[in-house]
Amino acid sequence: MREISQDKKIVTVVAAALVRADKRILLARRPEGKPMAGLWELPGGKLEQGESPEIALVRELREELAIGVEPDNLKPFTFASHAYDDFHLLMPVFMCREWEGEPTPQELQEIAWAAAEDVHEYPAPAADKPLFDSFIEWVGKAA
Repeated sequence: MREISQDKKIVTVVAAALVRADKRILLARRPEGKPMAGLWELPGGKLEQGESPEIALVRELREELAIGVEPDNLKPFTFASHAYDDFHLLMPVFMCREWEGEPTPQELQEIAWAAAEDVHEYPAPAADKPLFDSFIEWVGKAA
């Protein structure tokens, strides 16, 4: 078992499992120049001072993908808690199956709609890999 350090900064981010009617999930590839560039993840980002996770996610999805999401359409789905070398990531994930507009990259990222059976073909940050497993499990139950 890995020893847990108590002196790491905790970084809280929020993410969305955007799922289409055909049960494909949207993944975004981190652009060059950002940490973990080239890896695929669920869209989202950091909370700003005073924001709830839902409001932060509405803002992030508008900024990153130019889509409109109502907070009521964000349903708690799962979360990640992962110790990276220099910080600890805490990431609540919300499922969203309704939004306005077509997701269009706004920050030089690529996007892909992945089927459950293909999601692990996308190289991902360590914190996101268990989230992909939660999606696969959800698809199995929703079938």
